[in-house]
Amino acid sequence: MSENQNPPPSPEEIEAAMSANAADELNRLQGELAELKAKSADLADQFLRAKAEAENARRRAEDEVAKARKFGIESFAESLLPVCDSLDAALAIENATAEQLREGSDATLRQLMSALERNKVVIVNPETGTKFDPHQHQAISMVPADQEANTVVSVLQKGYLIFDRVLRPALVTVAAPK
Repeated sequence: MSENQNPPPSPEEIEAAMSANAADELNRLQGELAELKAKSADLADQFLRAKAEAENARRRAEDEVAKARKFGIESFAESLLPVCDSLDAALAIENATAEQLREGSDATLRQLMSALERNKVVIVNPETGTKFDPHQHQAISMVPADQEANTVVSVLQKGYLIFDRVLRPALVTVAAPK
């Protein structure tokens, strides 16, 4: 045997080397397992926090919707209070003249119309000759008239819209076909 050649490893050396490799591999796998467990715990924590945050956001949204339903009319009601005050003041006058009552009624009606306008309530009061619109008008009767058929002859009661939605259609008479 030459000095450069190493003798073959003995069975004990092979077993020791395999044991060392197995121990290194076991240590590596245990470290990897601990790392994965830590990541898993972190992700579970993040999930629980996100779930709680989503639940809180849902609850806040429900509360806001409930408040909007409950107090949504507050602005409208507030704009009607001066109208109530004017009517109370008119009724408090003992010996009001017809002229005073008329002036007070006109002023109160202007206040009411202003309150409706501020709250996006629009009057539907079609002029004579306007084409009948079944979406905004309700025909009460058809009458013979010297105008085109299916046009408004007269308005019996004004209608109202709120944001283009009909609150009440205008009650109208319509020209009958000739």
